[in-house]
Amino acid sequence: MSGVYWGGVAAIAGLYAFFLGVGWLAARKSRDGSASDLILAGRAMPLWIATLTMTATWVDGGYILGTAQNATDSLARGVQGGLCFGISLILGGIFFARRMRELRFTTLVDLFRARFGPRWAAVLAIPAMLGEIFWSAELLVAIGASFSAVLNLDLGTAILISAGVVTLYTMLGGMWSVAYTDAVQLALVPIGLLVALPWALDAAGGFAGCIERYYQLKREAGWILPPLEATGYWSQPMIVSWWDTSLMLVFGGIPWNCYFQRVLSCRDPVAARWHSIIAGSLTILLTIPPLLLGMAAVGIDWPEPLRQVLSEDPSLTLPLLLRDVTPYAVGVLGLTAIVGAVTSSFSSSILSAGSMIGWNVYRGLLAPDVTTARLRRVIRGAIVVLGIAAALMALRVQNVADLWFFTSDLVFVLLFPQLVMALFDPRANRYGSIAAFAVSLVLRLGAGEPLFGWAPWIPYPELFAPILPGSPADWYDSASGAIMLPVKTLAAVTGLVVLPVVSRLTARRCPPRALTADVDTTASG
Repeated sequence: MSGVYWGGVAAIAGLYAFFLGVGWLAARKSRDGSASDLILAGRAMPLWIATLTMTATWVDGGYILGTAQNATDSLARGVQGGLCFGISLILGGIFFARRMRELRFTTLVDLFRARFGPRWAAVLAIPAMLGEIFWSAELLVAIGASFSAVLNLDLGTAILISAGVVTLYTMLGGMWSVAYTDAVQLALVPIGLLVALPWALDAAGGFAGCIERYYQLKREAGWILPPLEATGYWSQPMIVSWWDTSLMLVFGGIPWNCYFQRVLSCRDPVAARWHSIIAGSLTILLTIPPLLLGMAAVGIDWPEPLRQVLSEDPSLTLPLLLRDVTPYAVGVLGLTAIVGAVTSSFSSSILSAGSMIGWNVYRGLLAPDVTTARLRRVIRGAIVVLGIAAALMALRVQNVADLWFFTSDLVFVLLFPQLVMALFDPRANRYGSIAAFAVSLVLRLGAGEPLFGWAPWIPYPELFAPILPGSPADWYDSASGAIMLPVKTLAAVTGLVVLPVVSRLTARRCPPRALTADVDTTASG
């Protein structure tokens, strides 16, 4: 591996060793050896550490790299991820966190099990688990690409080392290890990016010059929100698509088990609410450094070879900026921000998916009378298997990020209506849940999916042609053929309507199940 920057590799290796040490020390906080200790830190997590682990989970590698990359296209796309994720956490805290913590569930799927029964809950767990698995792999791809660009380290080596270290401490200490390493990793994000920011801004003409040049080059693309009507950069289909994706990020960011795992780990319902609200505010605030770095990249006079590289792969915007614009030591420090963001979210994701596999699939369906010791072994084994699977997927699948985005789409479309109605509608039943799931899935898949080569078989632009500006052809993306109408939002809203209506129509055949606080002794030890 000639050309590897071994000084930087040594620094990152020391950082990983530190993560392992923090994770091992945190694992010693485990008190009673129960499943609750492994999955939920014994429901004893203080407000401050819960806030930091929640923020660290949402401020992932895709958040940092994507914010910088998207800012080079338009400011509205640059702020979209961080702003929407932050709003998602705030809304989750206001409307969902307290109620879920009061019910003392162990996972998100427990809510579906209590309301709709164990077998249908297992079906609802599928999109939740797939989302976590694809997210894990997408994070490893992000860290591998960053290591390759900044340190010239082989991508496969970077992926395997990162996956191995994080999987090890997650398996050892569960939520306690994840939470405390998250706190350390989150601290690296603002430090690493803010240290690199002065060099990036200086290369773009200083802060004022960077802002001026950005708006001079981007014009309407420099607006923080899309306009209401088409103008310049923004076509009407682009505006509608932006809002559809934003709604997906806001409301689809709530029904994730990794979110509720932190909610359910808090000491009490009040802390569960406030840690989510504070974490949402921090998530929005942490959008600023990568956004400014992306804006600076627009104003930098890149050499032609690098300009060509960025044109072909804009995701390398931040890694190349750290490598070629900042001093070497600053670039390595900036890389630690990406490392911290990726590893914190990766550990959260595999712990979340492993918890659902062990708690809801193995214990819930296969071995209801499983002992606490065996359940812990199953969860730890699932974490290891998921870490290996994510690494293999990151190495072999070229479009992991697209897979994760599509799965996140399905989480919004399929699970958000289920979450809302299961939690707040006492008359929701299994028949209503199945009907809503099926209708929402058909409406979403009817729009096609370019990732899999699926052509649309519901002609939405033609159906809505009387109320759409322009011709139906304008509402198909010219590159991918994707429909640019708010199909995701339509499918989710339809599910919100169908579930309560069908539940009431079928109440006699399928009486609704009441929600009660979970006092399962396997979880509590």
